[in-house]
Amino acid sequence: MASVITEKEIKNRYRGLLRSFHITPARKELKQVRKAYQLVTEECNGKLTFAGEPVIDHVTSVVKIVAGEMGLGYMSVIGTLLKDVINISKITENDLKKTFGFQISEIIKGLGKISDLDTEKTSYQPDHFRKLVVNLADDIRVILIKLAERLEVMRKLDAMDNESRLRVSSETYYLYAPLAHRLGLHNIKSEMEDTALKYLEPDIYNSIAEKVRETTSKRNRFTREFIRPLKEKLSEQSFNYEVKSRLKSIHSIWQKMKKQGVNFEEVYDIFAIRIILETREKKEKKDCWQAYSIVTDIYQPNPQRLRDWISIPKSNGYESLHTTVVGAKGRWVEVQIRTSRMNEIAEKGYAAHWQYKGGKGNGRLDSWLTRMREILDSQESTSLDFYEQIKSGLYSDEIYIFTPDGDLKQLPAGATVLDFAFEIHSEVGAACVAGNVNGKNVPIRHVLKNGDRVSVITSKNQKPKTDWLNFVITSKAKTKIKQTLNEEKLKAAESGKEILIRRLKNWKIRYSDQIVQKLLSNYKIKLAQDLYWMIQTEKIDISEIKEILSKPEKELLSSKEIVKNEPRKELPVVESFDDFLIIEDKVKGLDYKLAKCCMPVFGDKVFGFVTISEGIKIHRINCPNAPYLYKNFGYRIVKVRWTKPAGSESFLANIRISGVDEIGIINKITDVISNYVRVNMRSISVESKEGLFESNLKVLVSGNKVLEGLVRKLEKIKGVTKVSR
Repeated sequence: MASVITEKEIKNRYRGLLRSFHITPARKELKQVRKAYQLVTEECNGKLTFAGEPVIDHVTSVVKIVAGEMGLGYMSVIGTLLKDVINISKITENDLKKTFGFQISEIIKGLGKISDLDTEKTSYQPDHFRKLVVNLADDIRVILIKLAERLEVMRKLDAMDNESRLRVSSETYYLYAPLAHRLGLHNIKSEMEDTALKYLEPDIYNSIAEKVRETTSKRNRFTREFIRPLKEKLSEQSFNYEVKSRLKSIHSIWQKMKKQGVNFEEVYDIFAIRIILETREKKEKKDCWQAYSIVTDIYQPNPQRLRDWISIPKSNGYESLHTTVVGAKGRWVEVQIRTSRMNEIAEKGYAAHWQYKGGKGNGRLDSWLTRMREILDSQESTSLDFYEQIKSGLYSDEIYIFTPDGDLKQLPAGATVLDFAFEIHSEVGAACVAGNVNGKNVPIRHVLKNGDRVSVITSKNQKPKTDWLNFVITSKAKTKIKQTLNEEKLKAAESGKEILIRRLKNWKIRYSDQIVQKLLSNYKIKLAQDLYWMIQTEKIDISEIKEILSKPEKELLSSKEIVKNEPRKELPVVESFDDFLIIEDKVKGLDYKLAKCCMPVFGDKVFGFVTISEGIKIHRINCPNAPYLYKNFGYRIVKVRWTKPAGSESFLANIRISGVDEIGIINKITDVISNYVRVNMRSISVESKEGLFESNLKVLVSGNKVLEGLVRKLEKIKGVTKVSR
């Protein structure tokens, strides 16, 4: 039990809550808010949340975000106040429905459904994200309140232990921040990303934060000089305006540095100038374009960097004009032009501004929810597939495409003619053979641009092909293609299995699971269905199977892997980790091994997992399997830390490289590795398709600092587009 909060303190908290409202509720609504607050104080005073915080303090903090930073109305405030009451008192859902009405009770019910997403109870999982979106489809206020609650948790991360901070930060970064972005909650999304980065990558965060502080005075001086002539011209035109500088978030700067492969000093658009006009809604577009004219009269614009989200707003409601101009000393500066109404939507979100302030709703937001429902209803069985589909679309920009009849279709940037065809209808996509873009015939993989007019050319003989998955980007297209391919593959696999059984019978070899496993091992195939399919499609020569089955097990080697000759002086591979790792809560009699799924090296943030038969496996904190292990087997997690730098020993690491398949690209990669100090290459495998390549490298390194340096070197090779562990 926490200490009871005094009546005076309760009144002060209530006054602070009321001050957070942007628009004071009507007398009747205010009466309901007061009643809800009294109920919370009566039932919850002296009680703590799972995180050990007084319930009254927790709900008051969340309400201030809901009402003040999101701009939601009294129903959302009451729902937030009462979200924990049912769990910690004898009050029931029916009691709340009678007292506060059906809508508010439904909000509380929706929040109750996703209560298992609370930080202290669980960890990030795609299954939970599915639940989140299902509830989002019911009532968006539920998700907005949940986002506010998560933001409040992020603001108090310092009070948690390090393990919890890492888990909550990772969950927030991969689930909540993208969702906030998709709903147009820019301020909340940025704060979540920055806070998560602070704990997940403290060195990167602190380095950028320090450089931002160091350049503040210089940046402010430049900004004052840049803004002065703009203010003079805007005042001459009698605009009611505000001009201010907006610094990009630390996370956004980091993303720019990674994407462009540059240092902090080379990121030219660390800040933007924002012009906010106070004008009537009917004159908004005209006044914004007039302000744009003033900006481009003073400064030379880059026509390639003009973004018009006033004529066609983003699906999350974002409206603004963006242009990039040349300032003093040839420095590029981004200028954003919008009205105060647009600015409120940009910062607090379309849903918060309109849907629950008496507006007409948001058709674009509804269309996004429809796409979410399509994915939920698809036959993709795994939650991980679902999560990957959603995640890939959350941060994407959008383009608008016209049909021949003039209808507007919204697609993610990078969408192809085939994506457009599936957006029209699944059958149209399946039969698509080409497209006509602006009067010119183009192939199905042609990437569309904003404003294109597109018609689809179909054929009855066309069927979806596996390589289609390489260039479609919408979840709808991918889902439908996979469904069709899986159906056809299943039929082909059945035929392939019959072929194999008949041939084995001819060879007087009995068909068995051991035989199939031997073939799977030789061809490096995971599923028997894939083996049968490859036999049916003649990707595997049936005549060589007899030879394979007659070989001893040790002679079965993959023909796909190219082994690099070992350097003469090879680093010894670490066999025992007792000298390098400290296992807290040590389990006696168990060996320690590095997990092959993430291949940790010295210096990585790691944890231990007690397995049933293989001792303790050491995983990286950001291992793909980490969320699953934490969620389902948290009691088998042990804390691990490196105790001293590696000496002459080395660790095996896996690097994946992709890029353009140019002549000599592999030689360039191997040259970089062979010339890099304290790195030995164990093997390299390469696959090339349609002008692109993907390579997997196995290297020996002394620690993660060496590995990170090697990754940076590889990223600089011309033709390489991505390098990852």
